[in-house]
This record gives sequence, structure tokens and C-alpha cells, in this order.
Amino acid sequence: MSAIRLLVLGAVRQHGRAHGYQVRNDLEYWGAHEWSNAKPGSIYHALKQMAKQGLLHAHEIAPSTAGGPPRVEYEITEKGTEEYLGLVRQYLPAYDQKMDVKSAAIGFMVDLPRAEVVSLLKERIRRIEEWRGAVTEHYVPEDGPEQLGHIGEIMNLWIHTAHAEAEWTRGLIGRIEGGAYTFAGEGEPFVGVLAEGQENPYATGERHPEDAR
Repeated sequence: MSAIRLLVLGAVRQHGRAHGYQVRNDLEYWGAHEWSNAKPGSIYHALKQMAKQGLLHAHEIAPSTAGGPPRVEYEITEKGTEEYLGLVRQYLPAYDQKMDVKSAAIGFMVDLPRAEVVSLLKERIRRIEEWRGAVTEHYVPEDGPEQLGHIGEIMNLWIHTAHAEAEWTRGLIGRIEGGAYTFAGEGEPFVGVLAEGQENPYATGERHPEDAR
């Protein structure tokens, strides 16, 4: 399961309307190029594919006076918004996904109502504990990994990772229930995108053929 679909939809939605380079710049600003497959080629490919699928509407903008090809700006459609929010709802409680998927869902959780996010995160903990219960039927952490030979270290890693994630999720729930962050319907959201022309301190500098558009 890839996070690129959610990341691109979320970036376009936050801008209202954005061209490919803006989307790429935002994802780099969030550090997504470090923890996901949000590389230039995959970003531009996702934009075009989702435009074909009706999730984004492509607007062709007249070229600048300096010349060059027309620039394409993308705007999320109603269908795209439904897809976007559905992915956030799907990924937020899914603890057993790759880090890029989990990170993307956390990054966009504020687009859902506060109470719903708390409920989804509690479901995440329930799933972690359910998985841990199934595993410990055959592996007892207190007895140490040696009980399974060196292969036990793999199980030990999984158990410790699940425990840490559950604790982190409980902390996040506590912060949200304590009033942290601005969720859907609560007022002006946090602005996490770069303004047109604003310098990105985390830009990779890697060029892509469509950056000129």
C-alpha cells in the first residue's frame, strides 16, 4: 500500500489549486521525500493518473510571457475529496501499514472531526493489542528472545515496536482530548503549505522535466 495517493490529494486540497512543482515542494517541506516514495517522478505520475480517474481536475494555464509550455494546475474534485477522506479514515487505525502510510494519515488527521480521530486512534490501539495477544500465545516476552533461538529476536523487535506504537498513540489521544490542534469544523486550520514563491529550506534541488511547467 502506497502513501503517494494520499499525500498528493492532501497537498492539492490544502492549496485549493496547485501545479506539480508546488505539490512536490510541499511534500519536500514536510520531509515526505525522506520517509515515503514521494519522489518527483511518482508525484507527477500520480497527478496525471488521478486526473484521468476524476479525482483531480486539470486546468491548463497560459504560458508565461517568457515563453515555454502551458502550466497545468490541479484542483481536487468532489470524488477526490471523498477518496482523500476515505484514505485518512482507512489508514489512521491501521497500525500494520508501512511508516509512510501511517505518517501520511497522521499528517492529515486534522481534516476529520476531533471525536472521530480519537475513535480511530483507539481502534488502532485495539488492533495492536489484538495482534500482541495473538503473538504471545506462542511467544512470552518475559522469557526473553532466546526461547526461540536467534529468530526470537525478530519477534522481540515486533513486540517492542508494537508496544512503543501503542504508547505513542495513547499519548497522542491524550493530547487531542486535551484540546491540542485544530480539527475539522473548529476554525482556521494549520497552514502547512508553502506560499507561491516562498523558499523551501528542505528542497532536494533535483530537477524533473515537468518542473519547468
